[in-house]
Amino acid sequence: MSRVETRGHRLATNVDQPALQNKIRELKKSKNAVLLAHYYQVPEIQDLADYVGDSLGLSQQAAGTSADIIVFAGVLFMAETAKILNPEKKVIVPTLEAGCSLADSAPPVGFKKFISENPGHLVVTYINCSAEIKAMSDLVCTSSNAERIIDSIPEWQPIIFAPDKNLGRYLIEKTGRTMKLWHGSCIVHESFAIDKLLNLYQQHPDAKIIAHPEAEGHILKVANFIGSTAALIDYARNDEAQKYIVATEAGILHKMKEAAPHKELLAAPSNENNTCACSECGFMKMNTLENLYHCLVEERHEIHIPDTIRHKAILPIQRMLELSKPEMENR
Repeated sequence: MSRVETRGHRLATNVDQPALQNKIRELKKSKNAVLLAHYYQVPEIQDLADYVGDSLGLSQQAAGTSADIIVFAGVLFMAETAKILNPEKKVIVPTLEAGCSLADSAPPVGFKKFISENPGHLVVTYINCSAEIKAMSDLVCTSSNAERIIDSIPEWQPIIFAPDKNLGRYLIEKTGRTMKLWHGSCIVHESFAIDKLLNLYQQHPDAKIIAHPEAEGHILKVANFIGSTAALIDYARNDEAQKYIVATEAGILHKMKEAAPHKELLAAPSNENNTCACSECGFMKMNTLENLYHCLVEERHEIHIPDTIRHKAILPIQRMLELSKPEMENR
């Protein structure tokens, strides 16, 4: 029997994994369903997915799919985005418990008050937020296109950026823009331990440190490269170094190993006393082969977005996708 550890959850499995994967493939085909999965999903789900990507790529795939059913293996805000872009399609998730600490850090009532206290500001929100927050936004961005989105805004225009303070600070440094930041954060990307990271680097001085911009500033300062999940994978594939310390959620290592099979990849250590000493998102790991299978069989855990929210939220998402077209063409 194998066991998967998650934050506050222990999921025991005793199944024939290849047989279950084949059943899921058959269900996808018979139901004309597409499975979209984030890089932070467990490997056995990534291997089943029709598309594995970061938030920008997943949004683009959701916008263009011809499937009748979208099965989203990620966290809830990602499935909400898919439903906003595809109101006529059924969007389902393996579990409704797969939330997001960053999205939860921006409650709609508090954020609405924050906007009212800063009149005249254009509201840019990171895609890691709820549909209600997107509905209050002028533009949405991802870590892949955030710099491009900020650069598209006239210099005279004051900006609110939410919910991630770390990504916001990184963008202020990169663009030179002054922005009013909402102080939210991702518990995973804030868990990296700088002392343990530097210790690991001392053991592997030939390694390059690569990091996601949601990480705290002291982590980014020591990084050789900073980028989105997709950019980190591309960097490991194309860069000449042979060893990397990777400071983002450890699920990325699965696709990174496929992209750079002859390179050594080390997960950046976290502050937590967990078994792997690396940072894993317990919410992402709540999706399993078992609940994915039952999700497809019963078409359960359907995502619904009220029209009053969806009609407002779709506008900043569409603006983001339009501004990201040149980038998507080069992916």
